[in-house]
Amino acid sequence: MTDRARLDGQAAFVTGGGGGIGRAIALRLAEAGADVAIFDIFAERAEEAAARVAERGVRALALPGDVMDSDALRAAIDRTADAFGRLDILVNNAGGVSARPFLEQSERSMRKHVDINLMSMLVATQAAARHMVAGARGGAIVNVASIEANRAAPNFAVYAACKAGMLSFTKSMAVELSEHGIRVNGIAPDHTVTPGNQGNRAGPVDPGTWKRRSAEEIDAMNRLIPLGREGVDRECGDAAVFLSSAMASYITGVLLPVDGGTWASSGWVRGRNGKWTLNEGLNFGA
Repeated sequence: MTDRARLDGQAAFVTGGGGGIGRAIALRLAEAGADVAIFDIFAERAEEAAARVAERGVRALALPGDVMDSDALRAAIDRTADAFGRLDILVNNAGGVSARPFLEQSERSMRKHVDINLMSMLVATQAAARHMVAGARGGAIVNVASIEANRAAPNFAVYAACKAGMLSFTKSMAVELSEHGIRVNGIAPDHTVTPGNQGNRAGPVDPGTWKRRSAEEIDAMNRLIPLGREGVDRECGDAAVFLSSAMASYITGVLLPVDGGTWASSGWVRGRNGKWTLNEGLNFGA
């Protein structure tokens, strides 16, 4: 790792950092030298991830809490700045989604989607940016969006709207906070193996409980992705470290796809014969 990719002496706060993409980002930040606070609704996940962070020779904080509790979220960010003596990096990773036709979605469900995916980002950004401005050292904010920020998502309409809002907010904050040297960017994952999409949505991360797909299902998934495989969470961690580091010192207001090329392919899929065809109803017979 080059010196410009190092984050030695910096302090980071990661929401939803106990599992999946958030955990991978927390560990990669630690490997780059940053102290890391992990805020997660599952206490056991926060503690486990913090222990892995500490194994990398940096300071770690496990902060159990719900990002939909704005007061608790603000307090955790304040505690992080106090404990580490500074705050340089915020990763807005926490989120959630459930598939449901929009006409069948309750208002309670809609509000929960907005609170966990969008409102939590607004609250955390405001609280963290205040510390960054006070520290006068600049900073980096990384928002974990989705390629759904840029495309239609039937049965995930409210989630996609939140991610589109996240992208717009990322651009606005990149401009608004630029005078303080705070860069604001996002990453946009697509098909990535995480505990949540393997059915392990709560409690300790246990790959032994994850659902197993058939070879045909795996092949169908892989042919959706130009690079021919699902992503792994560490790859999102690599992108977050890059955007947090001096290597991205002139990058702000962007949404970086970490998707194996699915946004670029925009509906084109590889058939069983290896040839590319425009996807029509996921007909993989070609």
